Formats: sequence, C-alpha cells, structure tokens
Amino acid sequence: MKLSHLEHADRLRLMKFVCAFAWADLEIADQERSFVQKMTKQLGLTGDDSKQVRAWLELPPKVDELDPNEIPLAQRKLFLEVARELIAADGTVSEEERENLTLLEQLLG
Repeated sequence: MKLSHLEHADRLRLMKFVCAFAWADLEIADQERSFVQKMTKQLGLTGDDSKQVRAWLELPPKVDELDPNEIPLAQRKLFLEVARELIAADGTVSEEERENLTLLEQLLG
C-alpha cells in the first residue's frame, strides 16, 4: 500500500502513531520534527489537520488513543515502515524507540 492510497482518517491515524513514536524517548529531535513536517506535506494534510499534527509534536497523543488494532490489515506494513523511518531520522535509535517498534511489530503481527 502507498501513502497516496490512504483515506483521510487513515492519514491522521498514521501521523498520530508517527508523533507518538517521535515522543518515545521523551524528546523530539530536529530531524524527527522535519520528518513529521515532510510526512504531513506528503500526505496532503493542511489546515486543522496540520495544526493537529503540530499539536502532537508539542504534547504526545494520549496512549488510549493509540490502538494498533484499529490499523487496517492492508496498512500495517506501511505503518511499520514509516515508524522505522521516523526512529532512524535523527541517526540514533534509543532503547525506548527500539522497544516501542518491537512492541508495535508484535501487535501488528
């Protein structure tokens, strides 16, 4: 599946997960911020959607709003690929980021 094939709600869900991963080590690196901004543009998110993504970079999404089971089966590989790209964006993969990615991989099977 390609990013361009995602429905609007799925694009926002992806960005919510991406921002949550950016917060895994409790710090948003400049490279991670740039990655998120690039993804926001690539997904065509503007206006209120873009504002929401920026808000998630200021305060992470609530854990109870991040249910991997809500990610459609056809999109799970894409979500994992984007999560991997994000955590590698700053050139350093923290233990927290590695653990979160492993957990997401297990949950998405």
